[in-house]
Amino acid sequence: MTDQSRALTVLVVNTLAFTVCFAAWTMNGVLVTYLVDHGVFAWNEAQMGWLIGLPVLTGSLSRLPLGMLTDRYGGRMVFGLLLFLSAVPMYLLSHATTYAHFVWGSLGFGLSGGSFAVGIAYTSVWFSRHRQGTALGIFGAGNAGAALTSMGAPALLAMLTLDHTDLEQWRALPKFYATALAITGVCFFLFTYDRRVETDHVLTIGERLAPLRSMRVWRFGAYYLLVFGAYVGLAQWLIPYYVNAYGMTVAAAGMMAAIFSLPGGVIRGLGGWMSDHWGARRVMYWVLGGCTVCCALLIVPRMDVQSPGSGVMAARAGMVGAVSDAQIVVDGRIYPLRPKPANWDRSADERALVLPTTAFWHEPTVTVGDRVAKRQLLARGVTHVYFQANVWIFSALVLVVGFLMGIGKAAVYRHIPDYFPESVGVVGGMVGVIGGLGGFFFPILFGYLLRSTGIWTTSWAVLAVFSAGCLVWMHVVVQRMQREQQPGLMRQMERGHASLAEVETA
Repeated sequence: MTDQSRALTVLVVNTLAFTVCFAAWTMNGVLVTYLVDHGVFAWNEAQMGWLIGLPVLTGSLSRLPLGMLTDRYGGRMVFGLLLFLSAVPMYLLSHATTYAHFVWGSLGFGLSGGSFAVGIAYTSVWFSRHRQGTALGIFGAGNAGAALTSMGAPALLAMLTLDHTDLEQWRALPKFYATALAITGVCFFLFTYDRRVETDHVLTIGERLAPLRSMRVWRFGAYYLLVFGAYVGLAQWLIPYYVNAYGMTVAAAGMMAAIFSLPGGVIRGLGGWMSDHWGARRVMYWVLGGCTVCCALLIVPRMDVQSPGSGVMAARAGMVGAVSDAQIVVDGRIYPLRPKPANWDRSADERALVLPTTAFWHEPTVTVGDRVAKRQLLARGVTHVYFQANVWIFSALVLVVGFLMGIGKAAVYRHIPDYFPESVGVVGGMVGVIGGLGGFFFPILFGYLLRSTGIWTTSWAVLAVFSAGCLVWMHVVVQRMQREQQPGLMRQMERGHASLAEVETA
C-alpha cells in the first residue's frame, strides 16, 4: 500500500472514530432529558445542566494532555486506547441508580471528547502542509456525531423501551454506545498505521505552555468558546428546550435539534475554504455579526400577556342608565366602548404568526342603576399581547446560527498558523481546551438562568451579549493593529481607497 493510500485510510478511519466519539460525548443531552421527561429521575433544571455539561468538561480538560501524549507515543496508540477507555464508564452508566452514579459515569465517558486533540495531531502528520487544511476540515466534520445522537438516540430509546412502556430498558442505550466505542477501537487498531513527528528536542511542559502568555491565544479561545463551546452546549440544550418551550416529544425535539447541530458539524470544511479565499478575519466578522443578530432575535420569548390599557372615565356625575359591550349611558350621555374581539385568544391560533399581535378592548366596571362621580372609571382598558415565537421561524434562525458556528470553527483555527507557525499544535490544543470548556459551562449557566427566571430564551440573551463582546474585542484589536503597523494604509481605508483584502494580508 502506498503512503498516500495509507494517509487516506487513516483519514477515513480517524473521521469515523471521531464521529463515534462525538456522538457518545453528547449522549447525555438526549438521555438525561428522556429520563426526567418520563419521570424516571426527578432532577431539576440545574442538575440536568450539570449532567449535560460534565462529559464536556472531561473531554475539554483532557485535550491538552492527550495532545501531548499523541506527540510522544503517536495517534494510533493513544486514539485506540482512548476508545476502549471511554467504553468502560459508558457501560457502567447503564447500572446507575443515583445522581452521583450519573456524575461519575458522565465524567468518565467524557474522555471521548478529548479525541479531537488526538485526531487533529494524528491526521496532520499524514498530510503535507498545503493539504492539511482540507484533511483537517474533513476530520472536523466528525462533529456531526452530535446530530446523529440528536436524531437517532430518541428513536433508539423508544425502540429499547418498547415505545416507552418498559422505561427501565433505557439502560441498554449506554451499553449500545459502549459497544460502538469498543468496536471502533478494534477497527482503529486493524486499519490504521503508526506515524508521529520525529524531533531531536523534547519540549518541556513549561515550553509547551509558553504561548499562554500571549493575549492573542485567549482572544482566539474566546472566539472558539462561542463557535464551538456554545455549539456543543446548544446541541444538547436544544432538546429540553424544544420539549418544554414547544411541547414536543423527545424524539421530535432530537430531530429539531439536529437542524442546528448537523450543519454546524459538516460545514466546517466550507469554513476553511472561505477563510483561505476571503481571509479568516473577514469571515469572523460575518460569523460574530451574524450570531449577534440571530441570537438577539431569538431572545423574545413566547408570550401571552394581558395588561391594563386606556380606560373610560365619566365626564360628569350621574346615574348609569344602560351598559353593553358597545357603550355605557350615564344620564343620557353615551360613552362608546371597544368590544372584545372575537378572536382575542391568540394562544389557540394555529396560524404562523411572524410578529407579535395585539388586541384592545373595554370591560365595564359599573352596572345599571349605579351612581358615578366625575372622573370615576366606567370601563377598564385591557391590552392583550401575543407572540407565537413560531417554531419554524425559531428553527430557521437556529439553523443560521448552526451554519455560522460551523464556519467560525474553521475560521478560528485558520488564524493560528499565521500567528503561531512554530506552535500550531500547542496553541490549537489550548484554544480547543478553552472552547471546549464552553460546552461544559454553557448548559450549566443556561440551567441556572432558567431556574431563576423561568424563561427559556435567557440562553439566547447570553449568547447575543457574548457574540457582541467578541465582535467588539476583535474590531478594537484589528483597528489597533492597522494603526500601529500600517498607519498610512489605515488612513486610506478611512477615505475608502483600500480594500479589505489588502488589509487581510497585513
